[in-house]
Amino acid sequence: MGLLKFLKRRQPSEGEAALGQGWGILVFENTSEVIRAEAGLRAAGWEVKVMGPPPELRTGCDLVIRFPLIEQLNIIRSLENLGIPPLEAVPVTDPLLKPVDLFLVKDLGAWLMIRAANMKLTVEKESRKIVNISGGGCPDVPYLAALMVGRDLESAPQPRELGHTLCGYALQLAYEEMLRKCFQS
Repeated sequence: MGLLKFLKRRQPSEGEAALGQGWGILVFENTSEVIRAEAGLRAAGWEVKVMGPPPELRTGCDLVIRFPLIEQLNIIRSLENLGIPPLEAVPVTDPLLKPVDLFLVKDLGAWLMIRAANMKLTVEKESRKIVNISGGGCPDVPYLAALMVGRDLESAPQPRELGHTLCGYALQLAYEEMLRKCFQS
């Protein structure tokens, strides 16, 4: 039984996470690679989080993946097997290297707004109806807004089903965070 516990994937403790110890970030060439890498790592059971890169590591891609540093070799091997090797894997040891959380949650009285990266999703709290989608500047944003605004969260299509850009991906993150906020018990 002790051997099985040893083989279980270790996540950094809360204390390590607060200090940035035990975490690393994966830097990729472009957003498409980040999206594919996140999906592949999650499918393999890894606890990863997409975040904004610290200024020192910006490469033109607006996203990085935070991962448990102790699993760096296994995670990089998994990504290489998927054909998505990162440009860089960096331990988060310096406060300046901490990735930036993508979410900003703002309570606007009767409405709740969540910003993920450059996209904003606003919902009327009582009805859970989507009242506004803005931001981005990508060509699929007006299309996504037309399909989602006016619908409640449960019946609105998920942005990942229809979007094809970084804005669509960011809107999906905002949508998932909004579901968590609106339906937490």
